[in-house]
Amino acid sequence: MSIDFYRALEDQFRESREIIKKRLQVYQPFISVVKSLYPQGPALDLGCGRGEWLEVLKDNGITAYGIDLDDGMLEACRKLGLEVETVNAIDYLQKLPNDSQAIVSGFHLAEHLNSDDLHTLIKEALRVLKPAGLLILETPNAENITVATTNFYLDPTHDHPIPSKLLRFLTEFHGFTRGKVLGLQESPEVKLKQFPSLYQIFNDASPDYAVIAQKTGNAAELAQFDDLFNQVFGLSLHELANRYDSRIDTLDQRQTASEINIQRFNTNLQDFEQKLQDFEQKLLVVEDKNLLLTQRMAKILAPFKWLKRQISK
Repeated sequence: MSIDFYRALEDQFRESREIIKKRLQVYQPFISVVKSLYPQGPALDLGCGRGEWLEVLKDNGITAYGIDLDDGMLEACRKLGLEVETVNAIDYLQKLPNDSQAIVSGFHLAEHLNSDDLHTLIKEALRVLKPAGLLILETPNAENITVATTNFYLDPTHDHPIPSKLLRFLTEFHGFTRGKVLGLQESPEVKLKQFPSLYQIFNDASPDYAVIAQKTGNAAELAQFDDLFNQVFGLSLHELANRYDSRIDTLDQRQTASEINIQRFNTNLQDFEQKLQDFEQKLLVVEDKNLLLTQRMAKILAPFKWLKRQISK
């Protein structure tokens, strides 16, 4: 694949620098705690691209260094005065001393690596991180159905989607003391919507996720991150499906209540019709009695009427 084609592809589907930097603010609380432990960092960004994350780190006063294989991308970094180098990520990691980095990150890098390289990257990141340092790996979220079936494959250099449970497991398997999955970039509107549509279930679970893995450190250092590791980030497919099911359950309950009310109405209507029939029967009996009484009275009064006519003559 030519570099020109890949850069054109990035320009077509990648968001602007401003949007990317805004999205990266989700990591700000983690940066702040790292900075309290290691004021200068440093931080290493693997596959740094145009350098949005390097800018964020620089804005926070953290010394940051980026590496990438695409000189065109790195040119944008150099114009901004960012420290970058054209080199392979794993090769560079393997040359770094132990316990030398406060943060190691890779944004949309893991999905480009084969399994062996991903294992190596995680092991080397653990080695070079300082105590309580963080590894941040952000990648497309295979739990989002549209991402897993369509959007992931817009980039032909992607190797395969990585389920979040697998990536978190890999970090813990290789020795990180804990890991946190952050769902990212979901629609704020859908996140607050009580009853999502079927389309939103397919399309609007967090399209990206990150695993933030922490190297072991002393108890006081780790405790500073506890609140962050206990927070819930993002919108899962499970949550969307539960909300949709809740909507269906609510509609079913309303339908059942309506059916019960209709049944009660029909029962009451049948009772009323029966009472009306009973009343009509009683009315017929009364009418029959009245007719019989009228006939009897006519017989009783007939002689008197005849006498009256005779006298009148």
